[in-house]
Amino acid sequence: RRIHYSQNDLVEYSPVTEKHLTDGMTVRELCSAAITMSDNTAANLLLTTIGGPKELTAFLHNMGDHVTRLDRWEPELNEAIPNDERDTTMPAAMATTLRKLLTGELLTLASRQQLIDWMEADKVAGPLLRSALPAGWFIADKSGAGER
Repeated sequence: RRIHYSQNDLVEYSPVTEKHLTDGMTVRELCSAAITMSDNTAANLLLTTIGGPKELTAFLHNMGDHVTRLDRWEPELNEAIPNDERDTTMPAAMATTLRKLLTGELLTLASRQQLIDWMEADKVAGPLLRSALPAGWFIADKSGAGER
């Protein structure tokens, strides 16, 4: 499925999607851009395809994650305001959710492997961490940073 979008859809830090205004991108390409390059427009376009932040929160809730919540869109969701519970999670909740996605039965084997491949290909924070790994080790991550 190819998603078409316009200049008006672009938000700050969209290094991949800004290059595809004329031809759009497939859902697979958007997933890759969002995970490996932290492309904010790609994340928003993917959120739109599933119904927005509330639908992602509902999906997580149905998976058993009653802590993680997404309330806003990129890039606003990266703003962390003291005592503001919007767009938050806890380490244990995120670890459990990732475990279910990567080792459970929520995704097909092929989809689990695709997610791992994208996370291993992270080009934002991964290179810094990968240089310090012992031989034979690997990192699969999705980095991110907030404004505060």
